[in-house]
Amino acid sequence: MYIMFSGSGVSKRSALLLLFAASSSVSTRNMAAPVESKIDCILFSEFHPTAGPKITYQVPEDYISKELFDAIHIYIITKPQLQGRLIMANVFGKKIMGCPVCIDHPKYARNALIFNICFVFASTANSRPYEKIVRKLSTYLISLEKDSGLISNEDSKTKLPKIMSQILTDLNEKGSCAVQVADEVTTIYLKTVQVTSTPTEVHLHDVPIFTVKKDSFFPQQWDLTTQQILPYIDGIRHISRIAAEADVAISLVKSCTENMLYYGVITLLPIFQYSNVYTVTAKINHLAEDVTLQNECIKYAIKAGQAVSPTFRDIFMLYCSLRPGTAVKDWCARHNPQQLNVDEKKLIQFGLLKGLIRRIHKYPLSITTEPNCNKLRQLIPWLDGGHHFDEICCRTGFSYHTLDDMVESDPSIVTCWK
Repeated sequence: MYIMFSGSGVSKRSALLLLFAASSSVSTRNMAAPVESKIDCILFSEFHPTAGPKITYQVPEDYISKELFDAIHIYIITKPQLQGRLIMANVFGKKIMGCPVCIDHPKYARNALIFNICFVFASTANSRPYEKIVRKLSTYLISLEKDSGLISNEDSKTKLPKIMSQILTDLNEKGSCAVQVADEVTTIYLKTVQVTSTPTEVHLHDVPIFTVKKDSFFPQQWDLTTQQILPYIDGIRHISRIAAEADVAISLVKSCTENMLYYGVITLLPIFQYSNVYTVTAKINHLAEDVTLQNECIKYAIKAGQAVSPTFRDIFMLYCSLRPGTAVKDWCARHNPQQLNVDEKKLIQFGLLKGLIRRIHKYPLSITTEPNCNKLRQLIPWLDGGHHFDEICCRTGFSYHTLDDMVESDPSIVTCWK
């Protein structure tokens, strides 16, 4: 539900302050189209035992005026009912998002330390990618305070502006940051999250492949299970194989893969086999016209250890010769990509990643409920035309060639390529 405030000391010239209240958070939704989500300012506010709520530090300085802060401080240094919740205030053309904190302990004045570190955006900015960051940063500060008194100690607190400045710069420029705190033991890891509407479902036959360089993120930012499967993600192993080789439950591997998909560091490809069939898509025309894409493709598909790059003419010819009815093994025998200094696996990978080609799957369909082969009787649930060979093999443990031989030997089963 929405709760609208138009008083509480805010002048008539100010915009209405909207708060969206949920069980664990309070946020705002704007009707205007969101703009690029850049952080304009990071401010640290606290409750002083004698002066009350105040802005202690902000980067850049004086971005939030004292008048504005005085008008909205009840949503930054909040009452106990809102502490620990995500709060977003949209007022005076600015969107301020924070997660107020209260640490109760007799050692503090008034037996409590109350503070909030807030991100400030333009009023129409899309701030959703930063919601988890604000929560996580508050958690970091709570831990640092309990471990070393970072905030309650006036000397160590003076290091906050430098930390805030690095967070602001790195998140705006790179979308992530790794900030070492003064003791150089604790590192603050933060990364923006692009919110997706529908999570991608991961199947046993899916092959995860990195879409970014491995050194562009920190393995330590992932949970321990994800760290365990990272070495097995190579664009060749499928989910079922990764689970077996990493000795991790399949359900956990699927969950970790979905998480990495959500963060956009991997994508999914079909299993590569020389019995596969591919065909080009309409996007192949982009490859013929885009020189940058051509150079990227040549660099990606060059055979390992070769100093001489393949020509684009050869690459384009290889792609265009992929067609329905032609398996990769026959395609290789006819055109010999290796002799052209092309790694056929990498060429197929690049084509799938860029949408230049697509896999044509083989779907078996039984036209009777009693197949001739005894082994095929256990596969009846998979022979309805809705499951392709990759899925059936991963579900049943049969190899592709074994399944193919069984299907081809039974006249009651037909196959559909699509």
